[in-house]
Amino acid sequence: MEHILSASHISKRYAQHHALNDVSIAIPKGSIFGLLGPNGAGKTTLIRIITQIITADEGQILFNGEPLQPKHVPLIGYLPEERGLYKKMKVGEQLVYLGQLRGLSHKEASDKSKFWVKKLEIADWWSKKVEDLSKGMAQKIQFIATVMHEPELIILDEPFSGFDPINANLIRDEILQLRKKGCTIIFSTHRMETVEDLCDSIALINKSEKILDGTKREIKEAYRNNTFLLHCQGSVASNGIFDVLSEKNEGENHFSYQLKLKEGHSANELLNTILPQVQIQSFSEKIPSINEIFITKVGGDKS
Repeated sequence: MEHILSASHISKRYAQHHALNDVSIAIPKGSIFGLLGPNGAGKTTLIRIITQIITADEGQILFNGEPLQPKHVPLIGYLPEERGLYKKMKVGEQLVYLGQLRGLSHKEASDKSKFWVKKLEIADWWSKKVEDLSKGMAQKIQFIATVMHEPELIILDEPFSGFDPINANLIRDEILQLRKKGCTIIFSTHRMETVEDLCDSIALINKSEKILDGTKREIKEAYRNNTFLLHCQGSVASNGIFDVLSEKNEGENHFSYQLKLKEGHSANELLNTILPQVQIQSFSEKIPSINEIFITKVGGDKS
């Protein structure tokens, strides 16, 4: 698998605080990579090292197989969580200016800005001042500034902040289109439902250390715990091969169960055991969500 970015044994200290401790990640080209962790875990420090805002104390980052250098900055687009636009500038002026900072000519920046404001349904705001924009509108402007120079790697830190559901879906679709065109995206968020929806792979950082990484599928497989969901007519009771974790009476002799299969037994055995007792309406394995895995690994620590 080809990686656009590989970070090996990255450490960063601030006085007595260890912001990152021996963190390694590898991000496949053309993927959406979720960088997860509670507040203060070290995610933003790692992003700032990747974007060359700060340098690591130890470790190495490779970009397309080369040691990370200033020449790679134009190949990266970064939407930080802390937003920053010039409030007195007009939208169009702002976008053209930011596009030029990213290496585009005045004409290229103007053409690409006009293309994007139309695409994100804010063309009518071209001549409005930034200070007149809503939070969601301003967020669209910053998203455009992040992607319009067509970087190979796009880093999005809480990109859906300030959006209503309609505009969140609009940006989501654009993120997927960018991935389809070959962009690689690092996606940092606390919204686990978005991680479920968008990310191919994830890394979880907690208290400055990486505690989990892999593809979403691999991680979910690793945290399967033999729990099954059963909807049926009739009732069941724990026996030698399973325990009833929860039971909900839905009326008229209909029940919903969570069943825990004991070690050494298969789902087929479970079905064969309960089939004579009830009329099954649905039966499925309960695969843990990314949110559940996050809580399990971090333990609810928000420090």
